[in-house]
Amino acid sequence: MHLQELKLTNFKNYEYQALAFSPSLNLIAGLNGMGKTNLLDAVYYLCMGKSHFQGTDRNVVRQGEEFFRLEGHFVLDEKKERIVAKVVPGKQKTIERNDNAYPRISDHVGLLPVVFMAPDDTALALEGSEERRRFLDNTLCQIDHRYLEELVNYNKVLDKRNAQLRQFGERNNFNPLLLEAFDQQLTGPAAYILERRTSFIKEFQPVFNEYYRIICGGAEEVNCRYRSQLSGNDFAALLSETVEKDRILQRTTQGIHKDDLVFQMNDLALKRFASQGQLKSFVLSLKLAQYECLRREKNLLPLLLLDDLFDKLDDNRVSQLIELLVKGGFGQVFITDTHPERAEEMAKSFAGTYKKFIIASGKAVDP
Repeated sequence: MHLQELKLTNFKNYEYQALAFSPSLNLIAGLNGMGKTNLLDAVYYLCMGKSHFQGTDRNVVRQGEEFFRLEGHFVLDEKKERIVAKVVPGKQKTIERNDNAYPRISDHVGLLPVVFMAPDDTALALEGSEERRRFLDNTLCQIDHRYLEELVNYNKVLDKRNAQLRQFGERNNFNPLLLEAFDQQLTGPAAYILERRTSFIKEFQPVFNEYYRIICGGAEEVNCRYRSQLSGNDFAALLSETVEKDRILQRTTQGIHKDDLVFQMNDLALKRFASQGQLKSFVLSLKLAQYECLRREKNLLPLLLLDDLFDKLDDNRVSQLIELLVKGGFGQVFITDTHPERAEEMAKSFAGTYKKFIIASGKAVDP
């Protein structure tokens, strides 16, 4: 699978741009703030139906404009796929596949698997559990459409349950029977989500360990473990036991929305002891393992988007990473860098053709 051509209109700092890409390696160089990341995000948007970065579509449309449009020409299983996103933030959002609009945006997720690594992905290790659940969900939603549906259903019911708890607090009353209806709707989706997350991590763990070993040259031992309140517990019973706590706090304190991934390095908490280079290597290994799991499940090569790839990596880890990318059997790869010369030197290691783009003030030039 690869992206042949991309057209952007009013997307972030791009007024209009049309680009043709190499099916293997694409280097995107330029100073910070010029639009390198935005270009990758446009590719991601066409694959996932949303920006990689949290926020609404109002944060995506070019300043002063009312709409944006993205068009991508992909090759998937030797067939051409034309994907178009037409968005008027707050009013209309349509994703079309070969001129046919999807009834639901979620129906598009998984058709074009993609992995995006950005500099702020170190939040996976440093911030709260929401970031790590987002990583799990991003992977599994591309693999399993039922997982996406169950997750959407769970979150809808959870929002309603929490709204009811807040209403109890505002009105200074309480009726546990009203919560039981929500509890019954939560247990089914939660069971499926738990099972899929548990089985995924069993497959993911050895792949992740191997990628980290390659990048760091065996300098450290790492671990990634899945933790859930529901493991070995009956969810309905947990909800019943904590109903008084939920009433006081006005939110649901037990459930799949509290799951987490525990990251360790040399049996110590990653975020407390890892250097910046180790954190970057750890997150990069997570993303490459995500890529490999998607490849196995989808039986095709996902797009790999690597933003500011070499930042905070020492020369040894950079060398190991370049060798891995050259020999790793990846498909179409997009790499951004602030140093055109470094990107060009790396590209010489790759077999086959590559393309380089220089970005300046929302304009991309193919020199």
